[in-house]
Amino acid sequence: MKKYDAIIIGFGKGGKTLAAELAGHDWSVAMVERSDKMYGGTCINVGCIPTKALIHSAGLAAAGHPLTFEQRRAYYKEAVAAKTALVGLLRDKNYHKLADDPHIDVYTGEGRFLSPETVEVKSADGSVQIGAKRIVINTGAETVLPPIAGIAGSKRVHTSTSILELDELPHRLVIVGGGYIGLEFASMYASFGSEVTVLEGFPELIPREDRDIAQAVREVLEKKGVSFRMNVKVESFRDTAEGVSVAVSQDGAASLIEADAVLLATGRKPATAGLNLEAAGVKTNDRGAIVVDEHLHTTAPNIYAIGDVTGGLQFTYVSLDDYRIIRDELFGDGARTTANRGPIPYSVFIEPPLSHVGMHEEEARKAGRNIRVRKIAVAAFPRARILGSAEGVLKAVIDADNDLILGCTLFGAESSEVINTVALAMKQGVTAHELSNSVYTHPSMSESLNDLFA
Repeated sequence: MKKYDAIIIGFGKGGKTLAAELAGHDWSVAMVERSDKMYGGTCINVGCIPTKALIHSAGLAAAGHPLTFEQRRAYYKEAVAAKTALVGLLRDKNYHKLADDPHIDVYTGEGRFLSPETVEVKSADGSVQIGAKRIVINTGAETVLPPIAGIAGSKRVHTSTSILELDELPHRLVIVGGGYIGLEFASMYASFGSEVTVLEGFPELIPREDRDIAQAVREVLEKKGVSFRMNVKVESFRDTAEGVSVAVSQDGAASLIEADAVLLATGRKPATAGLNLEAAGVKTNDRGAIVVDEHLHTTAPNIYAIGDVTGGLQFTYVSLDDYRIIRDELFGDGARTTANRGPIPYSVFIEPPLSHVGMHEEEARKAGRNIRVRKIAVAAFPRARILGSAEGVLKAVIDADNDLILGCTLFGAESSEVINTVALAMKQGVTAHELSNSVYTHPSMSESLNDLFA
């Protein structure tokens, strides 16, 4: 059995960055990845990069001259091919960045614990056992498949992973789930030219957001042609010669929806199946996430868990910050933790993007905070008019007692960039007055902060 200073299970953002860091300190490292299609992790292969590449292409299609559906189909096929080429390039680059390092061995196969310090890697060529004093679990998350009849064996029902390989633009697309992933794909496919119907089992979309923001998002997507059906229960799917038949019930009435494809956007869960965590003494919680402390230690003293598998926010940049926490413990003063990393911003890449950091208004009021709320229409700013994207609203939640920023929601053009400025201001304790009185370039969306925090 070959022994290493560290074993990392999962080639995601935090894991691959940590592997390179450890190698730079002359540690011997084993990187275990179950699929040669996942070198570099979820973000590069089936997450951020391919989806945002297609969203960019969809935006160009929507902004161009009127196209027939056949022209849109041809354009979509080209966009998918370009996305595939980009992903292949980045996957190869990520593989060689680690595999070419003399301190790192890359194992392609399923990893499972035999003990707290031993991992077995099974591949098509057999199995091998490797050992280390420190092991990091970075296996990410996987799609939740709801118990709906007809999913198994269907060629028309897709997950957010498999639909990225679909090179034929569906004329009619049904999306099951009105959360962030579902809305992102709804916006993208509507821009490409599909007729999109979103089926949501609850009475409201994106429940984490304030209701005024959720309503603004719905109105913008409806203008793009997206249809919403709320309080719907999906009963079954059935592939037909022409597409797929979706049986639903709503308010006690049954009906059928005909589509060319279905996307299941019903959430993601920590990917721990097959790891044999019991053999390592690693515990999970009632949601299947690996239990960690603020330094990302699991219940096994020598084993860490980072990224989506811990059940926290499922963002690649959170996984990257998890790497920094471990790096700081191993080579720094150990002061960095999950508890002190500050507010985490996020963006949903619908068109225009929806971005947020900190507390929502409803959350702040329920917490009993004394707040003032500022809202401004995106249309008020010249940059939005220049970009031809004047829809949306900006919203700030400010502590009325000390002028500190509690939260901010930006639903508008270039919000995914501007939100980072607000997040940094919040982490550094910059007041709303100070942010409002800063100097920003013109015309830019950043200058909206002058008015929003006034």
